[in-house]
Amino acid sequence: MSALLHLLRRDLAAFMPGGRRGGTLLPILFFLAVAMLYPFAVGPDAPVLARTGGGVAWIGALLAAILPLDRLVAPDLEQGFFDHWALRGISEEVVIAVRVLAHWLSFGPPLMLAALPASALLGIDGKTLYTVELGLLAGTPGLAAIGVTIAALTAGLRAGAALSGLLLIPLAVPLLIFGAGALSTGGESGIMLTAAISLVLMAIAPFAGGAAVRASREG
Repeated sequence: MSALLHLLRRDLAAFMPGGRRGGTLLPILFFLAVAMLYPFAVGPDAPVLARTGGGVAWIGALLAAILPLDRLVAPDLEQGFFDHWALRGISEEVVIAVRVLAHWLSFGPPLMLAALPASALLGIDGKTLYTVELGLLAGTPGLAAIGVTIAALTAGLRAGAALSGLLLIPLAVPLLIFGAGALSTGGESGIMLTAAISLVLMAIAPFAGGAAVRASREG
């Protein structure tokens, strides 16, 4: 247990703002930039912004999730940290599971906080903002699981960073459909389905990511 806590603290120290990989700050700034630029593109029509702002927030979150992918697994694989943890008896699956949790903690809650000023930029009312926040709470763990899995799959590939973005978008479409769909239906079913998809992705990610890391090490 102490080794896992040490691993989690190490990952959080790397991914949090000010960490050596700076994985959080850039996606949040990108998310806010999308929210700031969208009103310039569609004009200052308040009803249009209020009707479409929630969907724009979801698209901004999806695009922001792409930015840190090249820093999630590849640096540790290149520096031999996975070999070090394997010698200590910590499997690749456990390391990836901890990595998913650390990535979500460094990415999900800050994104939900950034949604507050973004809602003002997009003209989102309080009820819609509440649904957006619930959707992000349910969907960002799934985005973190997809991101770490794809980062592990592409860690040993040349131009893996560009390929990661192309892979993440189609895999995240179900989260986008049900998360953003809850805004139009006004019901909780979309958020529940988003949470269910996230749970499935989080259950699969350690095994898929662990197998990918082992394949890269043995290759």
